[in-house]
Amino acid sequence: MTANPAPARPTPRPLWQRSALIMAAIAVLLFVIEAIDAATDYRLDDAGIVPRQVDGLDGIVWAPFLHVDWAHLIGNLIPGLILGFLLLLTRRFVLVTLIVWVVSGVGVWLFGPAYTPTVGASGIIFGWLTYLLIRGLFNRDLWQILAGAVLFLVYGSILWGVLPGNPGVSWQGHLFGALGGVLAAWFLADRDRRRKVKAGTPQFPGVSS
Repeated sequence: MTANPAPARPTPRPLWQRSALIMAAIAVLLFVIEAIDAATDYRLDDAGIVPRQVDGLDGIVWAPFLHVDWAHLIGNLIPGLILGFLLLLTRRFVLVTLIVWVVSGVGVWLFGPAYTPTVGASGIIFGWLTYLLIRGLFNRDLWQILAGAVLFLVYGSILWGVLPGNPGVSWQGHLFGALGGVLAAWFLADRDRRRKVKAGTPQFPGVSS
């Protein structure tokens, strides 16, 4: 009696498809939260980061999910979907996002305007952008540097948002989010170089890691 052959495992989706689905799910989640926020007269925004208040520390967790209004959400969502998708392709989405999330949130809590709840995902978006822009320098990877240069031509003007001057905009979140992206690029550089060497991916000619 012959044994039945083991069922074939389903072929996993390509990375770009999985990345697109994840970003689509995040977009749906943010739309649902904003709909609830609008239906409750935007009372959820009170759960944002309240600088230098102990009971405002938990806003670091909730602030990226909340937005002042629909225009604020859409303004963050358009670049966020693109940058998040690109970051997912690097397979560093979780670690980079966690580092940026904490650094941006703590920066807002320490230096943001007093007694004013700060909400929005723009700090994370700035962190994603700076990570993608400079990771090639830390990784000594020519293709990543070239990709960062192209990305800078498209989205580099966003970085002006790290400077104060626009009332009602948390430049502190932008600045510390961007710094979080730099920190993530530095922190993950050694791991990424080892992964590339193990995979046999060439780096700069004549440069050892």
